[in-house]
Amino acid sequence: MQSVTPGESPVSLNEARGWLRLGPTIDDAVVAGLVRAATNICEAFVGQWLIERAAEEVLPINGAPLVPRVRPVVAVDAVALIGIDGGEAVLAADAWDAVIGRDGTARVTLHQTSGAVRARLSYRAGIAAEANGIPEAIRQGIVRMTQHLHDARDGAPATPPTAIAALWQPWRRMTLGGAA
Repeated sequence: MQSVTPGESPVSLNEARGWLRLGPTIDDAVVAGLVRAATNICEAFVGQWLIERAAEEVLPINGAPLVPRVRPVVAVDAVALIGIDGGEAVLAADAWDAVIGRDGTARVTLHQTSGAVRARLSYRAGIAAEANGIPEAIRQGIVRMTQHLHDARDGAPATPPTAIAALWQPWRRMTLGGAA
């Protein structure tokens, strides 16, 4: 699975700089990298993408519905069949059905596979369409994780504050195999 577009950060550089009590342009590149890292840590912890973005995923065809790994899926845009030779054929919209559950899990059923062995799903996933749609507790956790990473940048071993996990916990999605 890969994101076709990079994820937008729900926390601006100005917000992070203000929280860190830095001047207007001090260490912008460093702080921007820490915000990206904190956002990635948050997405891994909650098991969901934060800001909606496009993704593509190639899945094996085995007779069961195709289930993208990323959540929450907001739309399935296209499905293409991939043959043994690697050739692809985009399916018409009436050749497959997508059902998206309330938890953001998508299931795509193919009406015909024409001997294909894999399918490429193009879809969009994310909790919110833009940064302002992200719950404030998630944003606050990202700011605090940015501060933790900033404070520990010189290699000082430290565990992140437990308040960060407490802020993110309500949005964490788990499966029987671990974090979703």
